[in-house]
Amino acid sequence: MKRLVAWLMSGVVLAGLLLTLVLAPAAQAAERRNEADDKIAQRAGKIDLNNCSVRRFQEFPGMYPTLAGKIVTGGPYNSVEDVLKLDLTERQKALIEEHLDRFTVTPLAISLNEGDDRINDGQYR
Repeated sequence: MKRLVAWLMSGVVLAGLLLTLVLAPAAQAAERRNEADDKIAQRAGKIDLNNCSVRRFQEFPGMYPTLAGKIVTGGPYNSVEDVLKLDLTERQKALIEEHLDRFTVTPLAISLNEGDDRINDGQYR
């Protein structure tokens, strides 16, 4: 009798595992997105001036951290060209104009602009 129960229980466990393997990926894939994921997808590889942190400007020599701080705190922007309306030196304007095609603007997302995370997002080298 104990063997029969053990065989039945192992069959139930095996069937449960198989169902989990078959059904779980399809059920989970559609539900694993949030507002931050959607914003990142909208960027299309560009830096979103309304929703990025200062740290994203490290790839542009001369922009990080001073000019990046001005850009991040100067928003929100309606278009990429609005960043040129900030109080900038000629050198800073030239730096921004040089990389203007690498920037984009999307509507503000509270999940990416909450608190001081845009200035100090807690990522250190």
